[in-house]
Amino acid sequence: MSVITRIFVGVVVLAALVAGLGWIFREEILLHGIRIAMDRRTPVGPHVEVEWASGPDPAGRAPADRPPNIVVILADDLGWNDLSFGGGGVAGGSVPTPNIDSIAKDGVSFVNGYAANGTCAPSRAAILSGRYGTRFGFEFTPTPPGMQGAVGMIARGMPGRLRFPIAHEIPEDEAVDYRAMGMPASEITLAELLKQADYQTAHIGKWHVGLVDGMGAQDQGFDQSLLMVSGAYLPEDDPGVVNAKVEFDPIDRFLWAAMKYAASLNGGAAFEPDGYLTDYYTDEAVKVIEANKDRPFFLYLAHWAPHTPLQATREDYDALSHIENHRLRVYAAMIRALDRGVGRVLAALRENGLEENTIVFFTSDNGGAGYIGLDGVNQPYRGWKITFFEGGIHVPYFIKWPARIPAGVVVEDPAHGFDIYATAAAAAGVPLPSDRVIDGVDLVPYARGEGQGVTHERLFWRTGHYQVALVDGWKLQVNERVGHDWLFHLTVDPTEQNNLADSMPEKVAELKRALAAHNAEQAPSSWPSAVEMSVNVDKSLQYPDAEDDEYIYWPN
Repeated sequence: MSVITRIFVGVVVLAALVAGLGWIFREEILLHGIRIAMDRRTPVGPHVEVEWASGPDPAGRAPADRPPNIVVILADDLGWNDLSFGGGGVAGGSVPTPNIDSIAKDGVSFVNGYAANGTCAPSRAAILSGRYGTRFGFEFTPTPPGMQGAVGMIARGMPGRLRFPIAHEIPEDEAVDYRAMGMPASEITLAELLKQADYQTAHIGKWHVGLVDGMGAQDQGFDQSLLMVSGAYLPEDDPGVVNAKVEFDPIDRFLWAAMKYAASLNGGAAFEPDGYLTDYYTDEAVKVIEANKDRPFFLYLAHWAPHTPLQATREDYDALSHIENHRLRVYAAMIRALDRGVGRVLAALRENGLEENTIVFFTSDNGGAGYIGLDGVNQPYRGWKITFFEGGIHVPYFIKWPARIPAGVVVEDPAHGFDIYATAAAAAGVPLPSDRVIDGVDLVPYARGEGQGVTHERLFWRTGHYQVALVDGWKLQVNERVGHDWLFHLTVDPTEQNNLADSMPEKVAELKRALAAHNAEQAPSSWPSAVEMSVNVDKSLQYPDAEDDEYIYWPN
């Protein structure tokens, strides 16, 4: 063999070896690349102190004559069974949530409360606009650049999976920048509405409804905004944090690579928060209350907890030594921090003499996620975040307003995320916009036993071909990719055990007509679906797929 031939063979062998190693370590290479890209895209500076504006009531009203302060506390991915209210709670009820529970005990619990979607962003758009997000093209959940492709690639390498993501090729002229995926500036947000009544408005935490073209928080009516730029609760190697990585979850693997410990103030540069993220947001919420005790204010406190990545303070983790499962213990510690934070917000209202005339809302953007691998988070309901089974959209929904709502009220009528808008507007004495459909209703009369009829005779959910109609207690789910329907009579089967679709074709047809009529009023999505992902209805992601699983495909 000549020298040239030997060199050529050596090069070929080396190239094959490099290619083979690249294939074997493709996930690590991809995630490392994502980490480098995020470091370059989002440099994070040192902590910046927030100065919250303060001042007197612009109208010069005495405290007794002012409209109520409005506080919306929104959890992220909170499971129905994460709260101890009503006998539930994490780890068999051993991690009580007395502060969150107190909002219901001192006010009203809408036991059939619903998020506007099975995922976060469309739910938030509905809360802020008072409308179905599909009325203005907000149908899918914005995802950061590279996330869907990375998650899909990682998912294909996971053992035990039978149903893989289905990618959609997006024509170049239809592609939309992640920052421009959001709620258009033409929507009148709750913050903008309340500015008409001289409210000071503050946003803290997650936003996720657009960042450019007039979609940012300050463009949408908030005087000040402390934005969650990225989702690490603390740096991964911080001595005060305990981490739980979910190795079987492609989303979790992406987040650990992509997430940074970062916030920004009023659209400025990213900086490090001051402490564990849930506690930091709480600290700043307390400051907002103290700064605005002399004038009406609207505080939108959009917590990240208990969304992944799973990170807890070491103090909270150590306090739950009775929980043996490490992942469950970290998750429970995150719930503990969230509850503590809610307690501090309530205490700040009380200590500043504002409790009586402040209306406090507490809910979640959707149900608990199956991809964290904790089986009981949504009990007794089936399904998880992303699905439209009750586990994905049936959420805690509490309102407290001592001046107007008696304590200990329970309402069976359905409440929806967009009802916060109409309820807050009525409390503030601000008329709803008359130039568009507002889907929400004022819930206070129902909490007081004065409501006429039911809150909602029909509600709808839509994410591409995955759609739901809930009409007079009958719930129909359709999913074109799966190829069959689910029909449940929630009045007698609230946990969706008995699918009646095959035995009641006339009821299915009736609800499909209702769904078609609803869809005729909605706008097309403002950006296309890029992928469809399967989600098992009854098994968390820690278990392998089986041929006989019930599952949905989620377009996004």
